[in-house]
Amino acid sequence: MDDNVIRTTTETISPVDGSWLESDQHHAWITDQALRLLSFFTASLDSHGRFVELDDDGHPVRIGSPPASAPRQNLLTVTRVVHSYALGEMLGIPGCARIVDRGLSALWEEHRDATAGGYLEAVGHGRDGSGDTTKAAYGHAHVLLAAASAVAAGHDRAGSLFDDALAVIDEHFWSERDGAATVEACDREWRALEAYRGANSNMHLCESLLAAAEVGARPDLAERAARLASRFIDRQARAHGWLLPEHYDLSWEPLLEYNRDHPDDPFRPYGATIGHSLEWSRLVLCARIATGSGEDWFLEASEAMFDRGVDAGWDRRHGGLAYTVDWSGASANRDHYWWPVAEGIATSSYLLRVTGRERYEDWYRTFWEYAATHLIDHERGGWYPELNAHNHRKNHPWYGKPDIYHCLQACLLPVLPVASSVVGAIRRRRAAR
Repeated sequence: MDDNVIRTTTETISPVDGSWLESDQHHAWITDQALRLLSFFTASLDSHGRFVELDDDGHPVRIGSPPASAPRQNLLTVTRVVHSYALGEMLGIPGCARIVDRGLSALWEEHRDATAGGYLEAVGHGRDGSGDTTKAAYGHAHVLLAAASAVAAGHDRAGSLFDDALAVIDEHFWSERDGAATVEACDREWRALEAYRGANSNMHLCESLLAAAEVGARPDLAERAARLASRFIDRQARAHGWLLPEHYDLSWEPLLEYNRDHPDDPFRPYGATIGHSLEWSRLVLCARIATGSGEDWFLEASEAMFDRGVDAGWDRRHGGLAYTVDWSGASANRDHYWWPVAEGIATSSYLLRVTGRERYEDWYRTFWEYAATHLIDHERGGWYPELNAHNHRKNHPWYGKPDIYHCLQACLLPVLPVASSVVGAIRRRRAAR
């Protein structure tokens, strides 16, 4: 095989008899859910050409989500909308291209620091808007993901964003020696802001590197993704009973008590984050596919992360997944967020097709039943982001309906071929026709 070709194929097993993945009716239902999401979240691009978060009715939340001190445009919102609508464009959904185009302009002309390089966390709306000049590994991973998806959708101008985002990551965040991003966040002049290293930013970097490897035909980027999976999952999660420490000092020592007093922090909560267990489970499989590796640990670790995650996190009385658990596996934050269930849907669909094990069919159905009963707003559209342990609506730290990204991928990945990235899955479906 040519070294410049990304190896994005894997053998899959036919799902168990009667699997929802084999049902035309289920495919029709899940496709309709994806279309409803793409319709609802078009309002993320407001009438002034700015990217905003949405309330329950699909109207802009002017104070942001979580609430900001003044109106602003968040890098995370722009990048996830660009990525999601680029996927829609690749699938042939009208109306997506204009949103991607505007998002590319916002990233390049508004969030990019033309002087010092990199991308700002937030830019203000008008004279009263205040921005955030932080340059974070988490945000830059999403810039690369958005750029890769836009390139795959055929936006020529996305190529410059792709090259620039990757160059910035290489220069300021990635450590070849460590095989990970070792700088979490910097100020505008690239001075490190804290003595901290995080698994969350590296997980999203793994995702974006897999997409970039696919789009750029860069096997070296797939190898980076595999190194990230090895460091965090084969080493750290394995050493902690398949519960992943999220927070580290500068020597990569886990900070197991970090943020114990902040169990609802939206990005750095105390304990093991169950949704990340499920997300990493799929990314480990994706890294295996992208590299063509035959090493046994990839599948072993993927199953172990999923199985430990649902065993510790699933609320057997009320349904839903706990946000976090402590290091014994007991719930630390029992609130039920939307995105862990979305990740559970995507990952169980992958494990079902890779292993053929019936338990993943059971979990796939369980996650969808919970989402359809408690999370999906069938009348207005979108998913509710947060419920308490009794499945009653809760506001804090998430407000309105802030996210299309997790929900859309939950609707797309089960009906697309198993691949190393979402754009790779869409490409594989095209090639099979």
